[in-house]
Amino acid sequence: MTKQKEQRRAKIKFRVRNKISGTAERPRMSVFRSNKQIYVQIINDETATTLVAASSLGMETMPKKEQAAKVGEAIAQKAIEAGITTVVFDRNGYLYHGRVKEVADGARKGGLKF
Repeated sequence: MTKQKEQRRAKIKFRVRNKISGTAERPRMSVFRSNKQIYVQIINDETATTLVAASSLGMETMPKKEQAAKVGEAIAQKAIEAGITTVVFDRNGYLYHGRVKEVADGARKGGLKF
């Protein structure tokens, strides 16, 4: 990634993170997107702990959008097992389309409420 892209995403991420934070009742669901994988964590910012995590590791044979939807469903299932039903969605500076949107839709389909 070029320096300008990194600075732009950092600026957007900072703006987003100023407005949202995860609590024990409503933790933050953070998405990280690399070129090949997608990772999702549910974080309690009060204690700075990751409660649940899921990633697309091992799903390389299917298209990236399908991977993202499966990761969304997996994080929803793990969260519900951990007793988490509502979250705050943190797109982490990425635009809300493509794989990031697929993760959110998959999580909603899995039973999480944003």
